[in-house]
Amino acid sequence: MKYRRFQKSGIATSEIGFGLWTVSTGWWGTVNEEKAVHLLQRAFDYGIIFYDTADTYGNGSGETLLAKAFRGRRSQITISTKFGYDFYHHAGERKGQQEIPQDFSPKYVRFACEESLKRLETDHIDFYQIHNSKMDAVTNDDLFAMLEQLKSEGKILSYGAALGPAIGWREEGIKVMRERKIDGLHTIYNMLEQDPGRDFFPIAEEHQIGILVRVPHSSGMLEGVYTKDTKFDEKDHRSHRPRSWLIEGLQKVERLKFLTEETERTMGQVALKFVLAQPSVVTVLPNIYNEDQLKEFATAVDTPDLSQDELRQISGLYKNNFYIEISSPLVGEEKDGGKKQFTPT
Repeated sequence: MKYRRFQKSGIATSEIGFGLWTVSTGWWGTVNEEKAVHLLQRAFDYGIIFYDTADTYGNGSGETLLAKAFRGRRSQITISTKFGYDFYHHAGERKGQQEIPQDFSPKYVRFACEESLKRLETDHIDFYQIHNSKMDAVTNDDLFAMLEQLKSEGKILSYGAALGPAIGWREEGIKVMRERKIDGLHTIYNMLEQDPGRDFFPIAEEHQIGILVRVPHSSGMLEGVYTKDTKFDEKDHRSHRPRSWLIEGLQKVERLKFLTEETERTMGQVALKFVLAQPSVVTVLPNIYNEDQLKEFATAVDTPDLSQDELRQISGLYKNNFYIEISSPLVGEEKDGGKKQFTPT
């Protein structure tokens, strides 16, 4: 494993991190606590020290899983969690990708932080994120005053914003980086979905803000295992995608296969190396839900970096939509520059 740091706080990250949403939300199938704890501990064996969760993942279970997996080893890992969704008063079944109400009042933020600390069994959170930050949160002075207060008390060491729930939120991301004292910005970015991520990198470098990237495999498309006959379990969020997403995605992946030919890299590893080619990225969070995947992704850092020529070829393909025709828009995709695609967080 290789390691990076948040530029302002100096907090350490592993280039490959572990996002707990795959093992605590049920969006990838049935959640099994014993298997989840084992997978987290195996990730640590591979050198992964950065673990990203949220208080709303499994209504708190993402944080309790993390505490159970690393009890007695808190000082050896970096904990990142999120806040804002009031699942305490809205804990019922959530259908599809429907969001529950958010609360960014100072009173609620302090309460949420204290509850997360209890579940995580720790006295501090290394990186605390506004979960799916909308413009009302970005412009909320009281919210950021409270985050500074929690930081001064040592309850959090740094803070930032996670954009979502879908691809987009360009204006929110730019504004929060330019106008707030954040340490990191969490966004979606991958070879198939590069916007608006590309707009964030130069601003992040200018303001010394670390970028966290999730969905680097475009909801599994870039793992290189899908075929036209791939079927998803009805509980899997990908089952809600239109078939055009699968067919068009496979055509794009086919045009990227030159990146794996006569190299030591799998397509899944290439996807991670593409993200890590950005110097402002502090960690990339692939969706990990079994041990074979964990091994493949964790060892991606040991494979050859993408060359400048390869990066130019990827850029050319993206610019020209991989030279394929789009038969229909994705579910939830806008036709304007926002491109808020159906990608859960």
